[in-house]
Amino acid sequence: MFGALKPFMMKRLYLIISGLIVMMSSFSQDIDWQTFYEKSGMLETPRYQQTIDYCKQLAGGSTMITYTTFGTSPQGRDLPLLILDREGLNDPVAIHAAGRTVLMIQACIHAGECEGKDAGLMLFRDLAIKSAGNGIRDGQSKIRVPVSSLLENVSILFIPIFNVDGHERFSSHNRINQNGPVEMGWRTTAMNLNLNRDFLKADAPEMQAWLQLFNKWMPDFFIDSHTTDGADYQYVLTYQMEIQGEMDEGLTAWAKNAFIGPFQDNLKTNGYPVFPYVEFRNWHDPRSGLVSRVAPPMLSQGYCSLRNRPGLLIETHMLKPYKQRVEATYECILTTLEILNRESKILNALVLKADEYVSSEKFSTTPFPLQYETAMNDSVMVDFLGVEYTAVKSEISGGNWFIYSKEPATFRIPFFSSARPTAMAKLPYAYIVPAEWKTVIDRLKIHGIRLTELSRDEVVKVSTCRFKNPKWQVNSYEGRHPLTNIEYEEIEETRIFPAGSVIVEPTQPAGRIIPEILEPRGDGSYVYWGFFDAAFEQKEYGESYVLEKMAAEMLANDPALKLEFEQRKAGDSIFAGNPQLILNWFYNKSPYSDKRKGIYPVGKIYDRNILKLLKH
Repeated sequence: MFGALKPFMMKRLYLIISGLIVMMSSFSQDIDWQTFYEKSGMLETPRYQQTIDYCKQLAGGSTMITYTTFGTSPQGRDLPLLILDREGLNDPVAIHAAGRTVLMIQACIHAGECEGKDAGLMLFRDLAIKSAGNGIRDGQSKIRVPVSSLLENVSILFIPIFNVDGHERFSSHNRINQNGPVEMGWRTTAMNLNLNRDFLKADAPEMQAWLQLFNKWMPDFFIDSHTTDGADYQYVLTYQMEIQGEMDEGLTAWAKNAFIGPFQDNLKTNGYPVFPYVEFRNWHDPRSGLVSRVAPPMLSQGYCSLRNRPGLLIETHMLKPYKQRVEATYECILTTLEILNRESKILNALVLKADEYVSSEKFSTTPFPLQYETAMNDSVMVDFLGVEYTAVKSEISGGNWFIYSKEPATFRIPFFSSARPTAMAKLPYAYIVPAEWKTVIDRLKIHGIRLTELSRDEVVKVSTCRFKNPKWQVNSYEGRHPLTNIEYEEIEETRIFPAGSVIVEPTQPAGRIIPEILEPRGDGSYVYWGFFDAAFEQKEYGESYVLEKMAAEMLANDPALKLEFEQRKAGDSIFAGNPQLILNWFYNKSPYSDKRKGIYPVGKIYDRNILKLLKH
């Protein structure tokens, strides 16, 4: 386009462009790159808008960083996302095609636990701005190795604030157990939902947006940053990875052998000895022993492990100064980056292999563990870096009051971490969900589960179950009343499934979460969470003046029924004293009763030929 310009005009244009470049470079040198946290003396954390502004400043200061959003909260706030790639790539297809390992870091899912936000913002600044020499005035980078060796094989997704609405419920009184920052956000969303109980049921709009982001990117490794409650001890940071049997075998072996050892050693070398995240066998009492449990899929690292992606939960210790907690989180992420860059090709291959295995027939023909428990008869002795404490009887509550000193102590105590399955499922070739249960179908889609929709009504022979004696939790939990007694008998039936019903084959990359959702005894199943509660409800009743006559005739004509009735009255005083319960009992024994009541709407197909016919 410049071919027709005269030489003096070309020279003038060159001088103008050169001047602009110098001005922009000078402007970059003058930008204050200190984070809000650093400016506060490491005592405070920024509000939502301050965080967004700094994220945009980072993106404007480096071609390696992209700022974007991945959804909107119920109160209308954008869900922020930073993408860091050494070439400035910001598309998942391009980044995976380049062979990168994608690391996803999440902060402020509990918005009062904000170390991950402040550590992540500093790390992005150090990786992309300081490494470019853009006039940083706030001291030396904490990064010990060349940035090129950290980003050569890894791209990073960073969610600085996940729970954006809860984050703005800002107060100095939101975390009674926590030592700083000065003010922080609230644990739950504006709808009072705990996002770290929502990964499987996905009720919160924020979680639905997160799942769509996860399925778009399919990160290879995940970090979720938290602050713990509980007893006092010396560790600034504890961690958890799902290595007790619920994750793919190859990924489990990699996590044990290639990640955890170097992770622990590196953090210890840099001043942060770590220990697995634990509960105490007796609450608040470390000497009673330590217990580690398999994380259910409603929790972040439990969900990611079932999606064939190792998840690292980090829990900084709430009583340690905020500066220590942020620095420990920074070191944790930095250490993870070093390991992932070294292990990138191996991890990527294992993730691909895990997805391929779950998509194979071998997966579908192997019994699937739905729930686990920690074996309390199997432990190892470990050294735990605690602090001295005493337990006194409280005059106010009558319970034990644990009083911690400042004196460090090493406890030699039992550690219970051996998990065993408590519920198993024989996987079908496919589940089939009727079209009318659209809420469930929509949630399956949000999870990225591949579905095949029936284009016409089909008569299908399925296995299913009839529930007995359902009982629900009295108090609500996460906005629902979970089913606490899941008792049923298995049945087979031939049923009409209308057009729009969906076939769900467990042989697909998301296959490990499918039985957790659709098997009634899945850990956090949709039966448990009440998605199918209407199937338990009786909708037709008989009037007493009709049922009294019918009950008398039924007793006169059926001696076995009479015996069953007498035994029920003898064994259940509440039933025996309630005329309505008695008459309804006879109604449900009559031909007028609802034969579909209590039957699980989801069917299971164990005949491969039936599945082939439905798909073709």
